[in-house]
Formats: sequence, C-alpha cells, structure tokens
Amino acid sequence: MVVAQLPAQAAVACRVDYAVASQWSGGFTGNVTVRNLGDPVDGWRLTWNFTAGQRISQAWNATATQSGTVVTAVDAGYNAAIPSGGSTTFGFNASSGTVNPAPGDFALNGVACTGAPATPTPTASPTASPTVSPTVSPTPTPTPTPTGPTTPPASYPAPGRVTGDIGVHDPTVVRRPGGGYLMAHTGDNVALKTSTDRVNWRNAGSVFPGGAPWTTPYTGGARNLWAPDISYHNGQYYLYYSASSFGSTNSAIFLATSPTGASGSWTDRGLVISTTASSNYNAIDPNLIVDDQGRWWMSFGSFWSGIKLIELDPATGKRLNTTVRSIAARPGSTAIEAPFIVKRGGYYYQWVSFDRCCNGAASTYRVMVGRSTSVTGPYVDRNGVAMTSGGGTQVLAGHGSIHGPGHQAVLADTDGELLVYHYYADNGASLLGINRIGYDSAGWPFVY
Repeated sequence: MVVAQLPAQAAVACRVDYAVASQWSGGFTGNVTVRNLGDPVDGWRLTWNFTAGQRISQAWNATATQSGTVVTAVDAGYNAAIPSGGSTTFGFNASSGTVNPAPGDFALNGVACTGAPATPTPTASPTASPTVSPTVSPTPTPTPTPTGPTTPPASYPAPGRVTGDIGVHDPTVVRRPGGGYLMAHTGDNVALKTSTDRVNWRNAGSVFPGGAPWTTPYTGGARNLWAPDISYHNGQYYLYYSASSFGSTNSAIFLATSPTGASGSWTDRGLVISTTASSNYNAIDPNLIVDDQGRWWMSFGSFWSGIKLIELDPATGKRLNTTVRSIAARPGSTAIEAPFIVKRGGYYYQWVSFDRCCNGAASTYRVMVGRSTSVTGPYVDRNGVAMTSGGGTQVLAGHGSIHGPGHQAVLADTDGELLVYHYYADNGASLLGINRIGYDSAGWPFVY
C-alpha cells in the first residue's frame, strides 16, 4: 500500500490516549484516541513502535500497516479532519508477544505527541509498506471509548447525518469484524443494509431471499418479518427476528446464523419462543445480551403485560429453560415494547419505547431507559420508579419534523456509543436516525 503525502500543518501538537480494551491468549484489542492540541489537521498519519513482538491484524476507522516494529495508521477519509481541540478514535486487533507493553512514542504527521505545542519538522514522503493480512479475532466487538460531554443539550438533537438508502423500520446494527457495518431491519424476509462509514447506507438484499415459509403461520401468509436483532459471536452473525401480525399475540421469535451476514447465507435455526392468542405477553421484538458471567439472555415483548426476559443456551442460541421473567411493564397503558439491554460500567441499561408506533407523522413513540445492577433486574428510572410499575426516564421524543422516534438499538463502537432508531418525517416516511450517547454525572444517558 502506498500512502499519499499528507499536507503540511502550520503547528502540530497532540496527545494520544492508548488503552487495551480486551486481551486473550495471543492477542488483544487496542483503542487509540488522538487529541489535536494544535492547528486544525486535514489528513493524519499516526505512527508508533511495537517493541515486544505485537503485530497488527486489522483496524477500524483507520488503515493500519506494519513494517518491522513500526505501525502506521492513516485516516479513513471520512475522519481525516481533526479540528483544534478535537479528537478522533480508532481501534485495532493485534497478536501479542510474551509481554504486551503500551507504546509511548506516538507521532502525528511526523511530530511527537507530547501533549504540548510543537512546530513540525518537515518529513519525507512516506513510502510503501506491506499490509498485514487480516485475521479473525476471537473478540471482534470493540469497546467504546468513555469520552464525550456530560451535560445534556438544551433540546433534543436532530438525527446525525446519514445518506443513501435510509428508509428503515426497527433498525439494528453490528460492526463487522473486518470493518464496516451490517444493519438488519423490518422488511420482507428481513431486510439488510451495509455501510463502510456509518453514514452512507446501501441496500444489501434480504436474509431469506427465497422466503421463510416456516413463519407464515404467524404472519397470515405475509413475508414481512419484524424487529430483528443482530450481533456477532463465536465467528457467526446471530439474528433473532419476529413473525406476527399487527395487534396479535399469535407470534414467534426465530434464530438464524450466518458466517458472513450476506443475503442468502443465513441458516434458520428454528423457533426460540412463541405465544398464542390466549397469551398475556407477546413474543416479538427480541434483543440478545451476554452478561458479565457469559450467560445469554433475550429480552422481548410488546404491549400486553410488557417486557420479558428468558435465558438462552450459549451453545445453541436457543431457550435454556422455561423461566420467563418480567422486567418492564406499563400497567394501565400497556404501550411499551422494543427492549434493548446494554452493560456500561456497573449497570445494565434497559432501553424501551413507550406509546404508539407505526402511524406515520402522527406516531407518538418515545425512547425511555432504566437501569439495574443485575441483568435480571429490578430496573428503575432516575426517580427510583420500577420499570415494572411504568417507570422510565425519557431520552428522546418527537421534536420539530422528527416524529415518533423509537425502536432503538445501541451500537457500541470504537468512538463511543450510538443510539440507532427510526423516526417519521412530515410526509410519513420511516427513516434512519443515529445520535451519539453521552452520560451525565449520575450515569444517566442522553443523546447529542
């Protein structure tokens, strides 16, 4: 790979925050945040030395190469500009030697990152360096860097910039092990989209291009499959998806897996849980969470008696026992659905959607959250109200031309956490929304 000459900078000064996010036998995941303390940078190249036998295998939000002990990470284009006082974050997987010390000799565009202003020394044009072939990491999911504002904005932000094929409903996104993103959302035979940069999205077919006839007893013959949940574990993509019809509890959640995530590559693994017309809860809107002990749990539910939690067998991804726990409900209203549980710090955060979806610009969906120190609850909101008693702290609601934002998912990326959701435009179109997530001083999330 030949790296182009970067533009000279008037004054370069920087600090690098380096952290090992996870480690396993023979390898590790690293997170790097470059903080620009000088003039604006338009194009960056960060170098450092691995002196203990470490070898880069893959990177995200940057292109990384290694020649001997010297590692060179170059911007990914969309993150080339770093304003004065700004920062950018990227991550990588690497094999490790017998020890794994942190490097301390970072240089940005040829200038050492000492944390103090400096004037760059002219450097020669970089020359070609070999690209190390990527390998599959046993832990491809990056850990978010805990940076960002701690004070919520005065009003709800507009969705972040997205382009391309952004007509979605009930989106869920996973970062791919080799970089880029895969989205699944409600659609015929479960719709797929891909993106290289989290901004520009392209249609990528469907999970089951030949159809999913095993679901039609729950859909009344329709091909539209709802509210998927996508994640990556053990070298496979896992997709939980729903089959139902509007206003019915004759519903089911199924599991499919794929080694690549591509349309047509998915193998259906069968039924996980179902409900009938006489059930008091609804088997749709699944979400998988793996707890700190490595146990697998699936939250799900829509209206009726609310949100439920069951334990899954990590070996199969299917139901482990017959226990069904209640973890959130809205007595009286019943309008709660779309659970999504994530772990951050000492808490499990349960995100849900309140009120009415699927009515175009008249939709009243809004995003709520509660938290617990245990994945099984009890979950409470900021005021201590139990989520099983209607509690929930509002994080996002309709504002301006953004109507009914909801059916949220949380994406933990190398540059922090993001809330992924759909909303309705003034014309009733259902569109993709993405905002960053910050946490206040008490550890409650907000979007910005």
